[in-house]
Amino acid sequence: MEQKGVQLDQETFSCSICLDLLKDPVTIPCGHSYCMNCIKTHWDEEDQRKIYSCPQCRQTFTPRPVLVKNTMLAALVEQLKKTGLQAAPADHCYAGPEDVACDVCTGRKRKALKSCLTCLISYCEKHLQLHYELPAFENHKLVDPSKKLQENICSRHDEVMKMFCRTDQQIICYLCSVDEHKGHDTVSAAAERTERQRELEVSRQQIQQRIQDREKDVKLLQQEVKAVSCSADKAVEDSEKIFTELIHLIQKRSSDVKQQIRSQQETEVSRVKELQEKLEQEITELKRKDAELKQLSHTEDHNQFLHNYPSLSQLSASTDSSSINIRPLRYFEDVTAAVSELRDKLQDILREKWTNISLTVTEVDVLLSQREPKTRTEFLKYSRKITLDPNTANTYVLLSEGNRKAKMNQPRSYSSHPDRFTYWRQVLSRESLTGRCYWEVEWSGRGLRVAVAYKDISRAGDSDECRFGRNNKSWALHCDTNSYEFWFNNISTPVSGPGSSRVGVYLDHRAGILSFYSVSETMTLLHRVQTTFTQPLYAGLHFCFPYDEDTADFCKFK
Repeated sequence: MEQKGVQLDQETFSCSICLDLLKDPVTIPCGHSYCMNCIKTHWDEEDQRKIYSCPQCRQTFTPRPVLVKNTMLAALVEQLKKTGLQAAPADHCYAGPEDVACDVCTGRKRKALKSCLTCLISYCEKHLQLHYELPAFENHKLVDPSKKLQENICSRHDEVMKMFCRTDQQIICYLCSVDEHKGHDTVSAAAERTERQRELEVSRQQIQQRIQDREKDVKLLQQEVKAVSCSADKAVEDSEKIFTELIHLIQKRSSDVKQQIRSQQETEVSRVKELQEKLEQEITELKRKDAELKQLSHTEDHNQFLHNYPSLSQLSASTDSSSINIRPLRYFEDVTAAVSELRDKLQDILREKWTNISLTVTEVDVLLSQREPKTRTEFLKYSRKITLDPNTANTYVLLSEGNRKAKMNQPRSYSSHPDRFTYWRQVLSRESLTGRCYWEVEWSGRGLRVAVAYKDISRAGDSDECRFGRNNKSWALHCDTNSYEFWFNNISTPVSGPGSSRVGVYLDHRAGILSFYSVSETMTLLHRVQTTFTQPLYAGLHFCFPYDEDTADFCKFK
């Protein structure tokens, strides 16, 4: 109680403007006291009106009162300071707009310390003391300050609501329980709170468990981010190294070609110059011989002429120039043509392989617990355009419509190719399939196998190593007019499901999921494979019977 008295003194000697202990206290005509600087500043703002007011009682003064320090108050304040206590700041004492105010305080209200659910009143620290001191308040329920105390009053009966109607799931008062809620399942609010509290604890445990699970997931994702980043960095480093090697290889080959051209140039120029020198020497010799003969022809002495003529008329052997064949073509144009051919082939290879590289990069994804699609609309989000590779088609398989449709036909004279299936009536797609993919095959005829296979499946001969579903490098759904069968590694699994002329195939390469669906107005799962794919897959078709009317078409989607 002594501390409480000191607190009262603190407030008595506090300035109501700055809410701190008075500094150079002055007392204005109405009797209220302020810090000299505080009241001066307040009145400076009122100078234009020439009417000066008290911030507390609003009494006005004209003219502006002369301020004189109140020495007695100043001495008391100094004595109070020596106790080491300071006035409580306003935001710790008085209620602001966002605070719950004491319902008992008059004038400027203090902050409420507690609200009483029995009295439905909020109390500041001072007015709350009776609840702690008097036995009559011993059973009152005190809670943190609340602005919603009136929500505990029944709007119909003006009574405190202490009951809960489980039938209508609402809080009611006692009179409500015997009136409109008569016959309902009602309990005390405290009993319902106890029950809900138990449910709350169960919910909290579930939430905490989910938090732990999600924290583990976050850690896994952080590890995955690190793994993806490390893998990307390694791929960039390795790719740069490989491309640098390719560049160096091309530069080396360019240097070799240049060196060979220059070497051949030097050889050919040397040969030409050697022949040129011989011819020039022969020309000089012939000119000298011609001059001597000319001189001899002018000799008047017949005896001298006849004596010298035999030796001068003899000509030396002529240089053989029959091999000289000056071509109007450029000598090294064939080299340029060969290099151009190499460039064109490299460009073709780069274009073909770049598509695969680009698809491989874009199909890298992290499996984030994505569920398998359920509706056809969801499946179509992963639809892929499939075209068939003519180099793989058996001679009985005719491709059309941009290589999206296959049909049984009379044998065709396809060119020989190592990728071609030589015996089984099969064909593979041009595109490799990784990531999540979906496609549909519309078929007609006696029977068809819709398949996927690794690229290195055998092609030549009639062994099971070449036949879809009969080895460990291909998976196939056998469809005929009455039933389905799934084949893998030469093992057949019966499949039940509604017959349909359209089969949907869903592949999640990373997750190792391969699913076949019967597609009509609805989608029905026929067979699902869970495995680990070690290579990219290729879509395949196998015509089971050699009938010309059998067709298979990879469906187009908008």
